Amino acid sequence: MALPLQAPGLVAGVDEAGRGPLAGPVVAAAVILDPRRRIRGIKDSKQLEAEEREALAIRIRSTALSWSVAWADVEEIDCHNILQATHLAMRRALLGLHIHPGHVQIDGNLCCSFIDLPMKCSYEAIVDGDALKTCIGAASILAKVTRDRMMVELDALYPEYGFASHKGYSTPQHYKALKKHGPTPIHRRSFEPVRLAFERKLSLADMPAMLPDEPVATVADAGQRSLIESCAVER
Repeated sequence: MALPLQAPGLVAGVDEAGRGPLAGPVVAAAVILDPRRRIRGIKDSKQLEAEEREALAIRIRSTALSWSVAWADVEEIDCHNILQATHLAMRRALLGLHIHPGHVQIDGNLCCSFIDLPMKCSYEAIVDGDALKTCIGAASILAKVTRDRMMVELDALYPEYGFASHKGYSTPQHYKALKKHGPTPIHRRSFEPVRLAFERKLSLADMPAMLPDEPVATVADAGQRSLIESCAVER
């Protein structure tokens, strides 16, 4: 297997999408933009409309020197906590780059989890980096677009929850479905609203022994699809 190219003068941006939702994975992206090919319109993905993000994602993937998208799934979030799972996804994204940069800029205020990576580069955490650094903004767009697509696909498995619209975030629609149907396998049980819903589901499951005529709602189990994308364009 070929080793990644070393590019001391290049900067990689790293960002995530999906730290706050009650369901679904947390997704991270790493991007090394080509300094010779400027992409207009890149900024924090949250400041863009979905159509703008999709269009920019196509341009980023086609013109970046290297890009990689990875994620941590619900089981890893519940096992490690959301912060550590986010860093795990970011590490995987960095390791997926075809080119090793000389410097890495990470959105946030922590980068200690990246020091032991087998990459000869420096690391810098930047608060609000997705709005301040183009490479981080590009990473935020790829992470957001990828995660949104994953949640749309999961909506087909659990159509009663509305994942295609709210992407797993805490909306009235999501809370209502969670209360009515209980949590699914893709819900984060380490998050308080999901934990309480799961406890309610367990309580309802015990009720038939005492109240034979009381119906109990059940949730169909389904597998979780995962996806890792990585691509590199050598110049």
